[in-house]
Amino acid sequence: MNSLTNQVSALTRLTASTPNWLFVDTYIDIASGKAKSNRKAFHRLIKDCESKDLEIVITKNISQFGRDTVEVLEGLNKLRELGVRVIFEQEGLDTADTDSALMITIIESIAQAENESRSENIKWGYKRHVAQGTSKLYNRKCYGYENDENGLLGIKNEEARNVRLIFELYLGGFSIIGIKRELEKRGIKTPTGKEKWSKRTIDVMLSNEKYIGVVRLLNAGEHQEHYVSENNHPAIISKEQFEAVQIEKKNRSNVVKTDDGVKRKSRKYSSKREK
Repeated sequence: MNSLTNQVSALTRLTASTPNWLFVDTYIDIASGKAKSNRKAFHRLIKDCESKDLEIVITKNISQFGRDTVEVLEGLNKLRELGVRVIFEQEGLDTADTDSALMITIIESIAQAENESRSENIKWGYKRHVAQGTSKLYNRKCYGYENDENGLLGIKNEEARNVRLIFELYLGGFSIIGIKRELEKRGIKTPTGKEKWSKRTIDVMLSNEKYIGVVRLLNAGEHQEHYVSENNHPAIISKEQFEAVQIEKKNRSNVVKTDDGVKRKSRKYSSKREK
């Protein structure tokens, strides 16, 4: 609000100090960035321009004029049709002195730069919270867990029993398809409450380190830093059982990696069995 007050004061002083200019009104829309606004003040501005009450519109910068590039360009085109001059104070742009095509190019370039900067800021913030251990992603729940009143992960007993069953069935010789059929036969619902389980859901669960209390963020294959939180929350599966499943999954695979690094189909049949 202090920033907004300063913006209004600065632009009001500008109009007062410019010969032949008469200050008419201030148009302000205030809304949360998380929710869409119908921009009542902006629409009132357009109506005043249509009524020929305004000849010049001054705004602090492009980002204050519209929420995105499309909205900025639509607003500019509308005001140009009404013969209204638009000045972007911060960028030093004036529709009276700038060719329309050039103005559009400049606006799109500035918008793209702002979007890239915003994206980098988001990535930086995400990375910083992960490094400091304050990221909420450390306590993002999955099947078998729930968040307590402090947002921390705790075991959801009924779902945890199903997780243990899946691991036990796999180590007992069941294939993924066999586990799928067994869960459906027992009437156990999926994480989303459906009756039919997908093979991928079960496969992902069998490789999820979260079940041994480990959270891994910023995958090493995509980022330079790699953060692992051991004993982040209560474990549902023992580390020994989890590792046994990973070894079994590798043994059952019919894909091998040769010395030259090329993956090829093994001539051996998969050792996984359906039950």
